[in-house]
Amino acid sequence: MQFRKDINGLRAIAVIAVVLFHFNASWMPGGFAGVDVFFVISGFLMTGIIFRGIEQENFSILKFYVARANRIIPALAVLCLVLLVFGWFYLTPLDYKALGKHVGSSMGFLSNIIYWRESGYFDAASHEKWLLHTWSLSAEWQFYIIYPLVLVAMRKFMSLKAMKATVLVGTVLGFIFCVIATYKWPNPAYYLLPTRAWEMMIGGVAYLYPLKLAENRKKVFEWVGLALIILSYTFISKENVWPGYLALIPVFGAFLLIQAQRNDSFVTGNIIFQSLGKWSYSIYLWHWPLVVAIYYFSLPEQFIYFGLILSVILGYISNRYVESIKFKNDFNSSFSHMKSKPIYFMLFVGALGSCVFISKGYNYNEKLNVYNDKIGYPKYCHVDGSNLNKSNDYINCKVGDKDKKPVALIWGDSYAGVLDPFVSSLLENNSAISRTTSHCVPSLQLNNMLGGNPNYCNKIRQLNISEVSDKKYKVVFLAGRWEHMYDEYGVDSIKSLFDTVDFVSKNADVVYLFEQPVFYKENVSKHFLKQKIIDGLKRDPIRDDVKANNANKLLKQYYVNQHYKNVYYVSRDIIYGNKEHNDYNKEHLPYTYDQGHLSIIGSLSAANNFKNSDIYEPLYKAIN
Repeated sequence: MQFRKDINGLRAIAVIAVVLFHFNASWMPGGFAGVDVFFVISGFLMTGIIFRGIEQENFSILKFYVARANRIIPALAVLCLVLLVFGWFYLTPLDYKALGKHVGSSMGFLSNIIYWRESGYFDAASHEKWLLHTWSLSAEWQFYIIYPLVLVAMRKFMSLKAMKATVLVGTVLGFIFCVIATYKWPNPAYYLLPTRAWEMMIGGVAYLYPLKLAENRKKVFEWVGLALIILSYTFISKENVWPGYLALIPVFGAFLLIQAQRNDSFVTGNIIFQSLGKWSYSIYLWHWPLVVAIYYFSLPEQFIYFGLILSVILGYISNRYVESIKFKNDFNSSFSHMKSKPIYFMLFVGALGSCVFISKGYNYNEKLNVYNDKIGYPKYCHVDGSNLNKSNDYINCKVGDKDKKPVALIWGDSYAGVLDPFVSSLLENNSAISRTTSHCVPSLQLNNMLGGNPNYCNKIRQLNISEVSDKKYKVVFLAGRWEHMYDEYGVDSIKSLFDTVDFVSKNADVVYLFEQPVFYKENVSKHFLKQKIIDGLKRDPIRDDVKANNANKLLKQYYVNQHYKNVYYVSRDIIYGNKEHNDYNKEHLPYTYDQGHLSIIGSLSAANNFKNSDIYEPLYKAIN
């Protein structure tokens, strides 16, 4: 195929958008659509390679695979290797373990599946995943594996004309499925191949059904295509569900631009876009770790501009010295294809990442693991997506003296789950049942605010309501992320919470209602560990507490107005033991595990503060 300067320029248009979006989303709100443009380009080029080989009856699937490996693996392997070396010195063991896992999955081209599976409540934020951007490479590679197999199989019983028509119909059906799946299963729809394949296949349609256009029509196609792409970059944002029907805008724009075939266009053919297009793959690879580094090490905003420049420089270096290496891809036999050097790069770096993961992130900062049992999440009985399949074991999960009959109940979402150490340390020779699951606030309304595990949420609500009605517990602890509840469902959600408080107060001796702890803009325990690694990182963690504070004020207002006799309000002053609500306890260990959940030491420190408050006595009397 003749080199297409317009397609190379289109690569530049795609990578510029993605990079600008990742460094600062306000610069280009829909810049993530650049990935969709890349998919169209890949589909066009791969379809051309496969169909030319099939038409000439000399297409080799193995040769195709090796050629793709030669193109993609070396630069990716170098990036992963650099990150593993960097992480040995500068990442916490927990983050290094995650990096090892992601290196292994990226080199195995399964990272899109891994990131989909990791998109749970307690998963690390996207800006802490150094290889998150490789999900698109994995989706592409999976397409490269499956697509030629399907086309070669089709050729056995189809004419070329019928094959082309099948690709066209498959593209339309794939788009329809994508639209449906995006709304029904948004997370897998974003990451997985079945909802992305049509974007690559429409590139194939552009190759299979080229349009013969007059020069003036070519300009119209090019400018309309560019307008659609720029429209998607400008007016679509991360608030929109994606890919869905909106993905058709940049995808069709790329389709039109490819059909225009304007190799002499100044827009796509200028020297800047040609250079950026040539380096686009490596720029894409290197830019995201730089974005993560700025976030991870809390670097000043000025580093964004440095990161942009460095992305281009590293992209150039990678293209010049890694991508340009010519590896052999024409072997004499099927077995000899195993001599392809990039495959060994993939196996070596992938195995290295897997070893890091298996060793639980063992690295230079291994000494920091001493803090894990103090500043981690107190996941004693809490149920989230990771242990939902074991939820029956958690229905009657006890804290405290597990040999004793339970006298108390912990009820709520993950913000109640962090009270397990708190309650355990207070009960002394008694026990409590802890029934909590993510996003499942303590509500009597069984069809309201069910969170990510609606069946389990309903199950524990019904059981809690039944057992509290039977006056099974002397003490009930109620806690939740009130800010999220109030933000999602409004004032009525707070009113419904007090229906629960009313109900529990009539069926238990003592009820404790907890304020939501301080909420932060960043992961506090990770910030604490980073301070141990980097001497210059001395600032306090940044708070983002306005919404949580407002929800607490409304909660307290309702509580005061009810004049309960046996319901006690556990304020932040009690939780933190002072009115400043400090980030750290007396041992200078963080009260908070992530952005808002109490850590193990935070929960235990809160229990000590609680014992010194005037609301401890009702609990003591109830259980003794």
